Amino acid sequence: MFYVYIIYSISLKVYYKGITTDFSKRIESHNQGKSKYTSKANDWVKVYLRSFETKREALIEEKRLKKLNVKSLEILINGHLS
Repeated sequence: MFYVYIIYSISLKVYYKGITTDFSKRIESHNQGKSKYTSKANDWVKVYLRSFETKREALIEEKRLKKLNVKSLEILINGHLS
């Protein structure tokens, strides 16, 4: 199983989009500063998580998310949380 996720840092006011096979370990590494881009904060929280059967499907979704602007991301996230 592959997971596409969006995490958010309250202190940086930044969204980060990624793909993983183990979300728990991945967010832990983000919060421990082990990921270059997210190492400036340790308050990352999950705001979106979606699973896919194949890596190809997950990569397509990750690419789609990375093209979205902040407003579109927030609409997606708010709809996902409802």
